[in-house]
Amino acid sequence: MNYFIHPTSIIDKNVKIGKNTNIWHWCHLSKDVVIGKNCNLGQNIYVGEGVKIEENVKIQNNVSIFKGVTLKKNVFCGPSVVFTNVKFPRSEFKTRKYIKTLIQEGVSIGANSTIICGTKIGKYALIGAGSVITKNIKNNLIVAGNPFKILGKICNCGKTIIRVNENKIKICKFCNYKLINKI
Repeated sequence: MNYFIHPTSIIDKNVKIGKNTNIWHWCHLSKDVVIGKNCNLGQNIYVGEGVKIEENVKIQNNVSIFKGVTLKKNVFCGPSVVFTNVKFPRSEFKTRKYIKTLIQEGVSIGANSTIICGTKIGKYALIGAGSVITKNIKNNLIVAGNPFKILGKICNCGKTIIRVNENKIKICKFCNYKLINKI
């Protein structure tokens, strides 16, 4: 094995795990999950059937990632983030269709955020802790709250921020990303 799985974790059938990935205490990876290389899954993480997690993804403790979710490379999920996969759940009726959710490359999702199914979060977006995401988020946006509000834009490296009320173009001196305050 060229990855680490803590002995308390449960790995179902047909799970693919990339090189240098760590899966810590009390995780459950359902069948047909694919996890890329260099990922880190903290304690008590549930990954639903068929979920795709690309390389270099960091998932903190107590995160639930249900069927239909895809996490692209370099995504960060803070502690206790939840991804849903049914818009109108009912205990009485069997769910037949799970709604897909796409988290693009470089997204950071703060602790205790809830991502409602059917949303797409654009590249390098930053989701503040405790946010509830009910609609698509464009690339490089900073959002927070419930319901979420757009606070500004952030460059790909995460070091340069433009607030919503500024009306200018900035070039990040760290990564040369061109930030235009057009939201």
